[in-house]
Amino acid sequence: MANSSPMTKTLLSFGHGYSARALTRLLLDAGGWTVFGTTRSPDKAEVLRGEGVHPILWPDGDMRTALESATHVLISAGPDADGDPVLNHCRDEIAAIAPGLEWAGYLSTTGVYGDHQGDWVAEDTPLTPSTRRGQMRVAAEAAWGAVPGLPLHIFRLAGIYGPGRGPFEKVRKGTARRIVKPGQVFSRIHVEDIAQVLAASIARPDPGAVYNLCDDDPAPPQDVIAYAAELLGLPVPPEVPFDQAEMSPMARSFYAESKRVDNSRIKQDLGIRLIHPDYRSGLRALLKDSGGA
Repeated sequence: MANSSPMTKTLLSFGHGYSARALTRLLLDAGGWTVFGTTRSPDKAEVLRGEGVHPILWPDGDMRTALESATHVLISAGPDADGDPVLNHCRDEIAAIAPGLEWAGYLSTTGVYGDHQGDWVAEDTPLTPSTRRGQMRVAAEAAWGAVPGLPLHIFRLAGIYGPGRGPFEKVRKGTARRIVKPGQVFSRIHVEDIAQVLAASIARPDPGAVYNLCDDDPAPPQDVIAYAAELLGLPVPPEVPFDQAEMSPMARSFYAESKRVDNSRIKQDLGIRLIHPDYRSGLRALLKDSGGA
């Protein structure tokens, strides 16, 4: 059972990365939170410490205090060929504390839906992933769902962008490409909106819930690059037909799936009003706040 004081909540964050760090800023600013975060990098551990997080080196760091005090668990670490790394390493420990947790969140991907040729998908759409990454995510969702007593919430994230993760640098350098595949659309989500959805779910737990995290405007990727160039006052990169584009297998695999992701549930069930309802709003904010990303 979790042993924290009723006045204090403790988040144990596995794979404490980009989205988890955004959530942590909200929680620590609100007060009453302690956050433990795992990382494989000693250098990153020191960065996290500077952000108010208690870092734990993965997988060999001492996790006893974090496990004993956790009231909330967030899993950002992705699966690999061997399955989910967190469950592989400490399934028994997670199962032991599960009944005492108030909330557990698993960050998945909209890739679990597979290709829908531009049609809409919602949380109840059958999971038919067409990539190996998507198949591993489906398996990981099921594995976490099988942990007895775990108050699990699954968040299926669209393409993430935000500070440090935007198109401006490539546009400035002249390396951005507007690859065009007819009918191709992607959904996106700004990291600030990921953080606010997670915080809203923590405030309103609903174990077993699944949420799509994306903005209101699925759009062709070439449109995003063009808008970024316009904001910078730079020439819009020329279009490159998909079948002529030189791309890595990983990059090409993203174009194997096209879908529009419905985000109605986060609005209806969690009362979310998106900070950045489309990529135009998000890119303008990035440029204003940090001079680019």
